[in-house]
Amino acid sequence: MTRQTRTLTLLALAGSTFVLTATAWAQTSKIAVINSPAAFQTSVEGKRAASQFQTREDKIKGDLARIDNELRALETRLSTQRLTLTNEAVVQLQADFDRKTTERKRTEEDATRDYQQFQMNVMQKIRSDMIAIVSQIAQERGFDAVLDVAASGIVYFNQTIDITGEVVRRYDASKAASPQKK
Repeated sequence: MTRQTRTLTLLALAGSTFVLTATAWAQTSKIAVINSPAAFQTSVEGKRAASQFQTREDKIKGDLARIDNELRALETRLSTQRLTLTNEAVVQLQADFDRKTTERKRTEEDATRDYQQFQMNVMQKIRSDMIAIVSQIAQERGFDAVLDVAASGIVYFNQTIDITGEVVRRYDASKAASPQKK
């Protein structure tokens, strides 16, 4: 047997062993899937969080709109009264405009950072609570793996292995049973 023939034989043997092992694992393993974005969006807590996110976002937009209106008023005053104001008054108006511009930028940066931190904390809390429920379901049903459809790159799966609805039902029930904190 030539060296090339031996190499090809070993590769074929290794390939067939891999296929047989993967096939045996697939036949003996139980897998479930969850669609975490759908679970978040359909759960009571997820809907409440989305409402909180929207309320905070609306407040930020309102605060920025108020500052934008103040900036426009200063800009209008500068452009319409520039010729009638003293140099000191023009310099003062320009300084006010610059301060207001800086205030707007800082307000937007601070609000964005606070909003993102709030959103991350709320989503992480919901996620960790749901993971506990997913683990409980996996143990009860003997699943070897639970894959997240949103993060795993799954292209196709049989809908009978989707536990999203059950996770949401149990999650909502666990939140309804415990006192709510605001």
